[in-house]
Formats: sequence, C-alpha cells, structure tokens
Amino acid sequence: MRSATELPGMVELSMPARNARLDALIKAAHDLLDRAVREEIVEHRDGHGRNRKHVATAVLFSGGHDSTVLAHLFRRRATHAIHANTGIGVEATRQFVRDTCASWGLPLIEKHPPVGSTYRELVLTDGFPGPAKHWKMYQRLKERALEAAKNELVRMPSRERMVFLAGRRSGESKRRARIPEVERRKSIVWVSPLRHWTALDLNTYRRRFLDCPRNEVADMLHMSGECLCGAFAEPGELDELATWPVAADAVAQIRSLETEAVQAGIPEPRCRWGWGADQGRVKARSGPLCSSCEMAGQLELFAAKP
Repeated sequence: MRSATELPGMVELSMPARNARLDALIKAAHDLLDRAVREEIVEHRDGHGRNRKHVATAVLFSGGHDSTVLAHLFRRRATHAIHANTGIGVEATRQFVRDTCASWGLPLIEKHPPVGSTYRELVLTDGFPGPAKHWKMYQRLKERALEAAKNELVRMPSRERMVFLAGRRSGESKRRARIPEVERRKSIVWVSPLRHWTALDLNTYRRRFLDCPRNEVADMLHMSGECLCGAFAEPGELDELATWPVAADAVAQIRSLETEAVQAGIPEPRCRWGWGADQGRVKARSGPLCSSCEMAGQLELFAAKP
C-alpha cells in the first residue's frame, strides 16, 4: 500500500538511495536548527541593537512516531522535551514519553491545562466538542500548556528566546503543506526539521537507528493517543478504541464523562463523545500540534512497510 504522503518514485528507491536521501535530510535538519538560532536569536537585533539570548531548545514530544524520531534525532542537542498532558488521552503514551526522556537523560517538562480549562470542565460546561470547537480544545489543552512551559524557561521575554522543535511534516495534510521551516512567534522560534520528510524516510531512519524507541500505542492505534478530545472523531471510533486494552482506561474515562454530561443537562448530541462524526466532514481550524486529529483513521506507512 502506498501512502498518500510519499513523493513520486519514493517507494521504488533502493536502500542505498534511501540511505543517501536520509543522510541529506539529517544534515539539513541540523543545519536548519543552526540557521534558525543564528538568524532569529544570535544575530537578531532589536531597535536598540541588542542581541537576544538563546536560553533553551525544546523538542515537542507527543509520543507519536514523528515526534519520537524528532526527539531521537535531536536528543543530544535539545535542552528539554515538552509534553502537553491534555488530561484526556492514553496514559501509556504519557509514560512512554517519561520513560524515553529518562533513558536519554533529557529533562522533561510535562504541563497540564490550567484549572478552569481542563477537558472535564470544558465538557461539563459546553459539551463534547465537534469539529467547530477543535480550535478551542487546542488552545485550552495544548497551547496554554506550551505557554506555561515557555514561561518556565524564558524569564525575560524582551531579551531571551527559545526554540520549539516540532515534528510537523508537509505531507501529513493539505494544511501542513504550507507550514514554514522556521517562524518566530514573540520569544518562541518554531522550527520544523521534518518538514520535507516522508513516512518512508521515517521508516528508513528507524531501520538504521535501532535504538529509536517505538510507542506501542502508536503502533496499535496509528496515532499517539495523547489527545482524545473527539472533535475530529471518525464514526465508531470510540467502540474501536475500546477493543484495544491499552486504551481501556481512556475509554472508561470518556464514557464516565458522557454520563456526567447527561446528568449536567448537556443536550444531545453534545453529551456524546465524537458526535461530530455524524455531521460529515467539516472544515475547521487545527492547531500546529494536532497531527493525531488530522491522521485519525488513516493507516501510516509504519504499519505497511519495514
């Protein structure tokens, strides 16, 4: 089976050609980080001619296949890993992230949504999200966690900057085809070193670097499972998740919350997780770290080719 993320002719490449391409991609990834730090931090000047201080380089580690390869690739250059604990995901993925960072000696910053913005509080106030509310879920469950992590590392925003290494790839979706390699948002410089990588490139990386770990949740579910907000759920997705023991606790949490939502007076259909699946495909905004939502229900090439 050929993945929609593959470039023409990629699958037919010989192993020497795949490895040569991988060598070039690895070098380009490290060169991109060097360029981003140089141009957006070290050489950047404000109106008073002062350089910014580079205080941290953090890899955003969801526990999915892409972010794991990214974390492995930069594990010796990153100063920290950041994980947004959404509070509505598979605990085994969170533990995978913790264990992996501990094995590498990479400091992990794990942040939760602030009080008042937890998934449970959001659901009991306004119901389970459909596609139109996905952006709100992203802001509350992930963006605020990233902001809290940034505030822990950047103490003087007017003088300091840090790098967020994100595992976004242009082939994941039409929206991601437009992501820039480097962009700065205030004191954060976002860098996407895997932008030009395909799923086959990621497989080639794992074939060469056998110490790059695999998250069994991602292998089973074909997504990291770190966020199961349900905004972009597929029809029957919750029942399918229930068939996997690794997701049993998360499914039980969701079904318990459905009962609470009914008791709280949340009307149909918003008292049901994944109700948006009944509405057909709806265009909606998605956050820069929501590949799990975008890829839900799609088999990755990891499951198809060694």
